[in-house]
Formats: sequence, C-alpha cells, structure tokens
Amino acid sequence: MESIAIRRAQLREAGALTRLAIRSKAHWGYDKAFMRRVAEELTVLEEMVNRDEVMVAEREGRLLGFYAIKGQPPVGELNALFVDPAAMGQKVGRTLMEHALRAAREKGFSCLRIDSDPFAEGFYKKMGAVKIGEVPSGSIPGRFLPLLEVEI
Repeated sequence: MESIAIRRAQLREAGALTRLAIRSKAHWGYDKAFMRRVAEELTVLEEMVNRDEVMVAEREGRLLGFYAIKGQPPVGELNALFVDPAAMGQKVGRTLMEHALRAAREKGFSCLRIDSDPFAEGFYKKMGAVKIGEVPSGSIPGRFLPLLEVEI
C-alpha cells in the first residue's frame, strides 16, 4: 500500500473537504436532522483554507482526510481533523495528528485546544490530549462537547 502524503489544501478543494467532513461525522451514526444542524460548522470555506493551516492527507491522489489549525501562538486550536470513513483504520488520523503537532510546534504553539466530538475523544486522548472541560456546541443548544488540550 502506498504511503500517506500530507500537503497544504488548495482553495479549489474546499467543497471536497466539506463533503469529507460530513461523511466523517455521519459515520458515527448521527441522524439526518442532526447532520443538517451541524452542516454549517462542517463547511470548509476558501477563506479558512487561505487563512488557517489546512493540510490534507492523500494516497495516490485520493483525499483521505484533513486537519486545520487556527489561532496565534502560544495557544492554538485544532479546528478540524476528519478522516474519510473508507480510510478509517488505516492510520490516517494518527498520521494527520502527528503532522499537526509537528507543524504547530514549528509555528511556536505550546498547546492546541480541541472541541472534540464525543466519539473522537478517545482518539485524541490516545494522542496525548487531556480533557480540561466542556464547551457548548456551536450548532445545537444544550449540547456540550469535550474540551481537550494537548501540550506540544
């Protein structure tokens, strides 16, 4: 199997990254009503690709996943990390997270905060993050998400 390549996202990929994020989120069994409510939060805009550190994982030209880091050192935010369901279990998430941590360190960040989906909390903890609290969902009133932090 070919190795996973990581590269900067291109503006023209914003739509494809949005679709990948939606597929990834839906993988956890959320219903259609829930997915409609979070669609705006999952939308990758060209402005985001231009402004933030948005990196994609690919193999043989196929998008496997992506991450986005935003903010200014010393504390940043891992704003997104999504893996296409067809690529789950192939170390894509681990590869992206390790790359994100190296990139953040190189940019002078000392830690990254993560508003995690509850289903992803275990993954982030395996990658060294710790839960430091909860934050309200940006889409669903009354829903709270784990707030994690990983030191770099």
